[in-house]
Amino acid sequence: MKKYLLVVILFCGSALAAAQQIVVAAASDLSSVFPEVAARFEQETGRKVTVNFGSSGQFLLQIENGAPIDVFFSADLQYPQRLEYEGLTQPGSLYKYAVGKLVLYVPNGSAVDPSQGLRALLSPRVHKIAIANPQHAPYGRAAVEALKNQGLYDALQGKLVLGENISQAAQFVQSGSADAGILALALALGPAMRSAGHFAELPTSSYTPLEQAAVILKSSRDKATAALFLDYVRRPEIVSLLAHYGFTRPTQGASLK
Repeated sequence: MKKYLLVVILFCGSALAAAQQIVVAAASDLSSVFPEVAARFEQETGRKVTVNFGSSGQFLLQIENGAPIDVFFSADLQYPQRLEYEGLTQPGSLYKYAVGKLVLYVPNGSAVDPSQGLRALLSPRVHKIAIANPQHAPYGRAAVEALKNQGLYDALQGKLVLGENISQAAQFVQSGSADAGILALALALGPAMRSAGHFAELPTSSYTPLEQAAVILKSSRDKATAALFLDYVRRPEIVSLLAHYGFTRPTQGASLK
């Protein structure tokens, strides 16, 4: 009987430990900051967070196909709203956590001056321009929109090379596979990219604001830890950490629904 009780206790303990961990799907522009956020959360709560970075649009499709994800941090508002409309989210959990920005980034030694804006990409020295794939990456859509708003898309379309997400687009520039990139400010401010190149912010009037939102999935196996993590991201010290990487605070309110 004692052996049976020990087995039950061990099983319940392992089940509880398994329950107190979540999988977070996070947009690639968060890859500079979210490892630290997750580490702080784990240290303070003792609960495990696995963060996977990728394209918001690809995560959307994975979630719609039943991927075991607890919390989704999208690089736009549209995808979480779509999941909410489809009934796949925990009611009332949608939260706008940040607004992202675009920059024109070039590696050190480049003759291109990013402070001249997107027109600098017309230089014959620029052969390849890295952006995220606009089909499923919000930063890619914003990059295309900025080019079109400045009347440059047709002239530069042939130079574009597409990363699966904004992190891969940044890697193209870092590796020398592209001469310049239209990237996320948050990535450009990361230590590796900041030391390897220079950049200038693009006018926010040239693209639709990159309002970024998070949501807890209805299929989450640990909604308590998921809610705890989302609340943690609301903390002033985490908001300040996001601001350090160039994110601004969105306006909460009517546009959530």
